[in-house]
Amino acid sequence: MEKRIIIIDGNSLINRAYYAMQRPMITKEGLYTQGVYGFLNMLTKIKNDYEPAYIVVTFDKKAPTFRHLEYQEYKAGRKKMPPELAMQLPLLKEVLEAMNIKIIELEGYEADDLIGTIARVAEEQLLEPLIITGDKDALQLATDKTKILITKKGISEFEIYDKDALIDKYGFTPTQFIDFKGLMGDQSDNIPGIPGVGEKTAQKLILEFGSVEALISSIDFMAKGKLREKIEENAQLAIMSKRLATINTHVPIDIDFSEYLMEEPDYESLVSIYVKLEFNSLLKRLKATDLAAATDKLSEINQDSRKFEKKERQAIKISSLEEFESFFDGLENQEEIALKVYSDKNHKSTSSVYGIGVMSTNTIAFIQCDEYADILKRFATLMVEKSLKIFGYYLINDYYVLLTSLIRNDSPIIAREQGFFFNTIFDCAIAQYVLEPSKSNYELKTVAFELLHTEIENEEEFMSANGQLNIFGDLSDSYLDYTKKWAETIEEIRFVQESKLKREELEEVYYQVELPLIEPMASMECYGFKLDKTELMTAGESISKQLEKLTDIIYEYAGEEFNINSPVQLGTILFEKMGLPAGKKTKRGYSTNAEILEKIRHEHDIIPCILEYRTLSKLKGTYIDGLLPLVHDDGRIHAHFQQTVTATGRISCTEPNLQNIPIKQELGRKLRKAFVSEEEFTLVGADYSQIELRVLAHMSEEQHLIDAFNNGDDIHRITAARVFKVPEEDVTALQRSNAKAVNFGVIYGMSGFGLSEELNITRKEAERYIDEYFKTNTNVKIFMDEQIKFCKENGYVATIMGRKRAIHEINASNYMVRQLGERLAMNSPIQGSAADIIKLAMIKVYRELNKKNAKSRLILQVHDELIIETAEEETADIEILLRECMESAMDLKIKLAVELNQGNNWYNLK
Repeated sequence: MEKRIIIIDGNSLINRAYYAMQRPMITKEGLYTQGVYGFLNMLTKIKNDYEPAYIVVTFDKKAPTFRHLEYQEYKAGRKKMPPELAMQLPLLKEVLEAMNIKIIELEGYEADDLIGTIARVAEEQLLEPLIITGDKDALQLATDKTKILITKKGISEFEIYDKDALIDKYGFTPTQFIDFKGLMGDQSDNIPGIPGVGEKTAQKLILEFGSVEALISSIDFMAKGKLREKIEENAQLAIMSKRLATINTHVPIDIDFSEYLMEEPDYESLVSIYVKLEFNSLLKRLKATDLAAATDKLSEINQDSRKFEKKERQAIKISSLEEFESFFDGLENQEEIALKVYSDKNHKSTSSVYGIGVMSTNTIAFIQCDEYADILKRFATLMVEKSLKIFGYYLINDYYVLLTSLIRNDSPIIAREQGFFFNTIFDCAIAQYVLEPSKSNYELKTVAFELLHTEIENEEEFMSANGQLNIFGDLSDSYLDYTKKWAETIEEIRFVQESKLKREELEEVYYQVELPLIEPMASMECYGFKLDKTELMTAGESISKQLEKLTDIIYEYAGEEFNINSPVQLGTILFEKMGLPAGKKTKRGYSTNAEILEKIRHEHDIIPCILEYRTLSKLKGTYIDGLLPLVHDDGRIHAHFQQTVTATGRISCTEPNLQNIPIKQELGRKLRKAFVSEEEFTLVGADYSQIELRVLAHMSEEQHLIDAFNNGDDIHRITAARVFKVPEEDVTALQRSNAKAVNFGVIYGMSGFGLSEELNITRKEAERYIDEYFKTNTNVKIFMDEQIKFCKENGYVATIMGRKRAIHEINASNYMVRQLGERLAMNSPIQGSAADIIKLAMIKVYRELNKKNAKSRLILQVHDELIIETAEEETADIEILLRECMESAMDLKIKLAVELNQGNNWYNLK
C-alpha cells in the first residue's frame, strides 16, 4: 500500500474554520483564537480519518505573484481579511511548528502552486497525495492517485474527488476544469472569464469543444447570436483567464519528503502555546505522560520565581468522637486548614452531610459525620474557637452547612470580635473569578486543568460515582483519597493564584471585597427570607382569575380558540387571519416577541391583552408556582447567592432569583407582600440613592455634580435646567423626567437612537439632549473618552478599587460589536464600582451585627438595597447601624446617601 501525504491549504482552512465557528473565542489577553481552534479540530479529524505518513501545510505570502504581474486586477476588490483572523495566522504557524508539521510558503507563488508542485513530485515518488482545501481551483490537480478533499460546510463536512469523481460530477477531466474556469471566470479571484458566461454555459461549451483554444478556433462553426459575439469579443480575455486559473506545478522549491514525515510534537512548546491560547480541550487530548513532562518543564520557566513544593502529610480517617477531639487537640490556634464539607447542598430541607475533609499542616483527614447535629456543630465551634485560617473552593457551600449547624440549633455561638465566625484566608474559586471575571465556568476541574494541567473530578462527580448514601460504609477510603487529591490540588492552585493576584494588582479587591464577602452571603443563605404561603397562593388565585378573563377576551377578538402560548399559532391568528402588520416571516413562522408586539400595540385591542396575558403568566409560573416548591421546612426561602456570575462584580441570586421579582407592575410588586418578617421582628431596608450617578461624579471629577450631590440637590432637575437651558425653578415634570433618562443613559453609553426610543422623541432631538449634556458636563465626556481610549490600548477597564474587566469587543472590526465594546468600557467602571460599594457595605453591616451579638440578621441584598430582619427592640439601633455602614462603605468625593424604610413585609419597604 502506497503511503499517503496530506497537503493542506493553510489559508483556505483557517479562513473556513474562522467563519464556521458560531461565536468568537478570545483569550484573557485579547487574542482571537477560533480560526486556529477550528483548524486544529479539522486537522485532528483528517489525521484520524486518513492516517497519513507525511503532512505539509502551505500558505500564501503577501508579495505579488506572477498572476498579479500579468493582470493587475487579479484578486482586486477581494474583501480584506479581518484583523481578528489576520492575527491568528502567526499563531497557527506557531502551533504547527510545535507539532513538527512542515510549513511551505514562497514569495511570488500562491499556496495552490506549492500544493500542485508537491502533489506532482509526491506522485513521482509513489506517494498518494490528499489535498485539503476549500478552494475548488484545486480540482484541476485531481488524478488517479491525487485526491482533493474540499471543505463544504463548517469544519466537519467534506467532499472528496479523484479524476473519476470529477468526471462524474462535471463530465470533463481535471485538465478541462482549467478551461471551465477560463470561460466562466472566478469572482473571488477577480478572474474575468467571458462576460455573461456562467457555470452552466461554460460546462456546456467545454463538453462540446473540449478546451478554450478549441472553442475559439471553432467559432466560425457556431450559430450566430449573442453567445458567439461574446466569445469573439473576449477570446483573448478567456485565454488570459485560463492562464490565471492554471496552477503552476513546477515551482522552484526543494522537496525533501523526510521533512514532511509525521512526527511526535515538541510537547513542551505545544503545551506552552495551548496554555497561551487557552485551548484546554486540546490539552486534554495530549497523552498524559507527555503532558505531565511538558508541564514540569513549563513550570521551570514560569514567570513565578518561586517553585511550588508539595508537602507530604499523613492521611487519616476519623470515625469516632474521641478521634475527632484528639485531631482537634493537635491543631494549633490560627493554623491553616483546607476545608471541604461533603453535603447535598440542599436548601429546601436540612442538608445531609456525609463527612468533612480537612488538610492541616501535617495531616489530611476525612471526618465521618454519623451524628450530624453533634459532630458538625462541634467541628464548627472548634474552628471558631481556635480561629483556624481557612482556605477552600467555593467556601460559601461549606459555610452554609456549618452556619446552619450553629444558628439553627438551640443557641448560636457568639462571633469573634472581628465580627466573623470563620477566619477566611483564601478561596480559589473566588480568586479565579477576580482574575478572569468573564469566564462561564469556575469548576475545580476546569481551573485545575487550566492552571496546573492536572485532572481532578468535581466534588459532585466524585460523590455521584461513589454513592452518596453509602458513605458511612466501605466508601470512606474513597472519600479520604479524594480529600487528599482535592486539598493538594487547591493548595497548588492557591500558590499560582496568589502570584497572579499580585502581578495583576488585584489584591485589594480580592482581599478587601470578595474574600470577606463569602461568610455574609453564606449567612444570608442560612437565615433565608420567611414566605407567607397563604399570601402567595391568594395572589396566585387572583392572577389565575385574571388570566381566565384575558383568555376569553383574546378568543373573542380572534374569533376562535387557540394556544396563546404557541408563537406559531399566535402568529397565524394575528398576521394571517387578522391581517395585522407583521415582521419578517421565518421558517418557524412569524415572530411574536415583545418587541414586535409593542410596535403594533395600537393596531388592535388584542395586542395589549396578549402582552398582559404574558406578564401574568410569567408572574404565576415563575413567582408563584415556582416559589412554593422552594420553601424550606422552616417556612423560609433559602436562595443561593453567587459571586462568580457577573463580569461587573454584581452578586447574583438563584433558586429563586429574588433580585428579579418584578416591581414595575403593581401586581408584581404585590408578590413582595408574601415575603415577611418573623413574629417580634420587622424588616428594615436601606437603598442607596442614585449610586451609579454618584460614582460617575466621583470618577469623572465633574465638580458641579459633586457639589450637587454633597448639597443634597435634585440632580435630575439640575441636568434638566442645563440641557433645556431654563432656570431650575421653571423645569417641568416632563423635562425632569427626560433629564433623568439622559443621566442614566449616559452611564450606559446610550446612543441618540436608544434615547429617542426611550423618550419617544426624534433621533435628532435625542442627540441634541446628549450633546447639550456633554457640553455642560465636559469632565464626564473626557472621562468617558478616556475609558474608551484606555480600554483600546490595554484591553480592560477598572473600578475604583482596581477590579478589572476585559472587553475584547473594543477593537473588533465589526462596527456594531465595537460600539458594544465602547459602551461596556464606559459603563463597567461605574457599575463595577457601585457593586464594590454595596459589597463593602454588606461586609460592614454583617460584621457590626455580629460584634453586637444582635438578634437582627442581614437576609437579603438586591441591587443597591440591603434588608435586615430586625428584632423589634433593636429597630432604632439597626437603622443607625445600617445607615452608618452603608454611607461609610467607601470614601468618595461625594456623600453616599441611603433611604431607610421599615415594614412587616417586603412590599411595605417601598
